[in-house]
Amino acid sequence: MKNFKNIVFFSGAGLSVESGIPTYRGEGGIWKNYNYQEYACQEAFARDPEKVWDFHDKRRALIKSCNPNSAHKIITRVQQEHPQTTIITQNIDGLHQRAGTKDVIELHGSIWRLRCPESDAIKENFEVPLPQRRCANNSWWRPDIVWFGDPLREETIQAALNALQQCDLFLCIGTSAVVYPAAQMPQIAIDNGAQTIEINPETTPISNLFKRRMQTSASRALKELFPEFADA
Repeated sequence: MKNFKNIVFFSGAGLSVESGIPTYRGEGGIWKNYNYQEYACQEAFARDPEKVWDFHDKRRALIKSCNPNSAHKIITRVQQEHPQTTIITQNIDGLHQRAGTKDVIELHGSIWRLRCPESDAIKENFEVPLPQRRCANNSWWRPDIVWFGDPLREETIQAALNALQQCDLFLCIGTSAVVYPAAQMPQIAIDNGAQTIEINPETTPISNLFKRRMQTSASRALKELFPEFADA
């Protein structure tokens, strides 16, 4: 592993399972218990912002009670050792940053940021529950996350593409690989000649693309791949 210079960690909800945060579509996933059309799309927010915020306040409280796990910490150590390491994540939980990782590309935003739909102002907020749900102009703050039907920011996609085109090692950790354009990113790395590893207890629709598959937990796999950081 020491021979690689440009490493990309591509993380999904499975990375945070060991921290106590449920996945979205896997076993015990959020969308098996909740209808996203009522809680995670712009139409639901326009229809009943209080209901949507009650749901997201519960999620913020759950996430705040969780801590980065060994996998998050190993990724941080790898980045410290290899400064050209890039983390691209579908996660909105902020656990990469809490583990000390820098310059994380958050494809789907962050539950710890608020965005005003009227002014497009963005601010961080870690209060639980959120004490003030309205902006200064009296419109509703909304979580700065990509809901179903929302487009990804062009600058975020471009930053991810730049990293994928330059990487020589691509590790895909805990993602179901069914949401686009995120699901296309492993193929981009492969097309650019990167060594590829999938870490996921479950088989995914793109498992056959990877040169190596590790059907185990993120922390166990990363300790095997980076034994020098196994104490993280």
